[in-house]
Amino acid sequence: QVQLVESGGGLVQPGGSMRLSCAASGSIFALYVMGWYRQAPGKQRELVAQITRDGNSYYADSVKGRFTISRDNRKKMVFLQMNSLKPEDTAVYFCNAGPAGLRSTGDNWGQGTQVTVSS
Repeated sequence: QVQLVESGGGLVQPGGSMRLSCAASGSIFALYVMGWYRQAPGKQRELVAQITRDGNSYYADSVKGRFTISRDNRKKMVFLQMNSLKPEDTAVYFCNAGPAGLRSTGDNWGQGTQVTVSS
């Protein structure tokens, strides 16, 4: 059983920065790829960034150059550093983990954390 718990959301002004964290528990096998999805009101959930246990990463085009994903395998944690935030980054951000490769969606989800970018 894998549990994912996000933290770090909140309100930030446009151009600001924020760091999200996700703490995982459970099988290391199930945590091969960890990542972040987001869902804005009225929109589908979308993949933001992922990282494998080996350090390979993927970013959505909309966040390339602004967001950085990282992980601490020993602590079973994944992080999302978000810089130059825009109002369109406003969404609920979900941590996700699974055993398959990049761009695959794992079965394990966190409860989500709200990120609001507004002046």
